[in-house]
Amino acid sequence: MDSEAAGRGYLEHLTDQDLRFLAASADLRPELAGRLRSQPAVVLELVERPELFDQVFGQDDPARLASVSPFLAFQVAIGATGRELATTRFVAERTSPRERVPVFDTPQLRDFLADPLRRLFLAELLTSFVRVASGRFWTRTARGWQRRRFSELDPVQLAQLASETPRAYRPGVYRRLGDVSLFLTGVFPDYAQRHAFGPLDAARLLRATGLSPADDQAGLAAAAPIELLEQLGQRWYQRAFALAPVATAQLAVVAQVAARFRDARRVLNQVSDRYLTRVGNPWFGPPGS
Repeated sequence: MDSEAAGRGYLEHLTDQDLRFLAASADLRPELAGRLRSQPAVVLELVERPELFDQVFGQDDPARLASVSPFLAFQVAIGATGRELATTRFVAERTSPRERVPVFDTPQLRDFLADPLRRLFLAELLTSFVRVASGRFWTRTARGWQRRRFSELDPVQLAQLASETPRAYRPGVYRRLGDVSLFLTGVFPDYAQRHAFGPLDAARLLRATGLSPADDQAGLAAAAPIELLEQLGQRWYQRAFALAPVATAQLAVVAQVAARFRDARRVLNQVSDRYLTRVGNPWFGPPGS
């Protein structure tokens, strides 16, 4: 059942060119590519073929990478990460921008990636940040009109948006806040570590999770940036699930990721370090750029 659902989820993002690429990679006749739209389980098998990795990432040919959609590239990298974790005893955990220590939690990460719906979740997450909403706007302050920059990757701005959004639409904003937290800590942890939140911004972020500074008995406001974003992201995903009027299958996966936020973050660390950066990470510009 999960395989069928995951395959249908894949098909929502795979382009016709992706399907032709998948068919050719498996030596299927070209006319069969169109039929894959109605065969989600087959699509899942084709995407997860180990041979596909070399055909997408394994050649020094930028045109080859550009011939597939970002979603397919991410899904292939996530699959390769899962296979690598099957033979690895530890992963490198970043403790600072220049230092890594071994963490022996690969069984947990393998288990996280064993579910095709969670793999789909991560690929959709990465794809959603290929184009980030950003720009400049004018706002009225006590000193008059000022021009400010907006970025979807700024949790403080998104948290402010959540507080101003009608209740019916807040689950979507909370979901995006969780996404931003997972993306920054998973793909750009060095950036997240360097850009600590000040006391006022940390308090705003905590309020967006439903906590006031007086409720912060765990001292999250003073936590290191990665730990703070982990805790915030977990809580925002939980709020997105709890406030949604209907508990869909997709939201059930959001709840799973909330409970295993650190596993999801470490998986993305591996995907980014091992595969995205090796090809120059053409999909994401540095946050704040």
